[in-house]
Parts: sequence; structure tokens; C-alpha cells
Amino acid sequence: MGSAGIPATKEPSGFVRQDSKRPDGLTLIPWQGGKSLAWDVTVVSTLARSYVDRAATGVEAVAEMVAERKLAKYSNLASNFTFQPLAVENLGAFSLSTLEFLSDVGHKLSSFSGEERASSFLFQRLSLSLQRFNSVLLPDTFVIDDAPDQ
Repeated sequence: MGSAGIPATKEPSGFVRQDSKRPDGLTLIPWQGGKSLAWDVTVVSTLARSYVDRAATGVEAVAEMVAERKLAKYSNLASNFTFQPLAVENLGAFSLSTLEFLSDVGHKLSSFSGEERASSFLFQRLSLSLQRFNSVLLPDTFVIDDAPDQ
């Protein structure tokens, strides 16, 4: 027991990869089927040169690619975890699995809170977070040419 009266526990076995990388978060309470939920968030800029070609193939194409990479990266997590990649493009598109997961969370919030708009509030909150992210990211993506016009 820690000094604050809270039990001190180590990270669960199988949560950290062999290269010491770990997902962004883990539920303490089992999420589904007795398994804890582990997640990893990636916000990817579709304006970056490395993603422009992929982004041109369709909406959420880059988010889907990133989600697949995260699934592969954490495929060796212990079987007592459910892993959920949260992949979103900086201009607002979610990967399909992220969208399904967030919709599920929204429905659960609505059922537990009794607030029918809980799912809408969740997506509004995420939209605001993306806007804040973009306000920092986007000014750095544009190159301003100070050379006078010829």
C-alpha cells in the first residue's frame, strides 16, 4: 500500500512490448469479455508530403493505413488485452475501427448517463481537440517565400 493509501501495482504482464514501447493507455476495469482495453492514438497529417499521394486515393485512406500499422505494431500484446488503434486524420476523418469504437463509447455514455446527446458531445469534444491540434500544426506546414516577385 502506497503512502496515499492507494495500492501500488506494477504494469500488467504483457502490456509492454519487448522494445519497451507501450500503448498510450489501458483501462483498469475490463472493457469486454473480461479483457482490459489498450489503445494507442495517432493523429496524422494528410498534408505531409509522405501522405499526400495516399490521401488523394480517398477520405480516411491515411487513417486506415495508420490504424493497420498500429494493429501490426501491437499484435503481440498479451491475449488478456483488447487493442484499439485510434487513428484520425488532422482534417477530421477517422479510421473505420476508430469511428465504430467511438460510436460504441458514445452509446455507452448515453445509456449510463441518460443523456441522449452524449455521443454528439463526445464527437464535438474530439473535433475541438483536432482544431486545437491543427492551430499548432498547420502554421508550420506552410513555407513562406520571402523572395520578391520577379
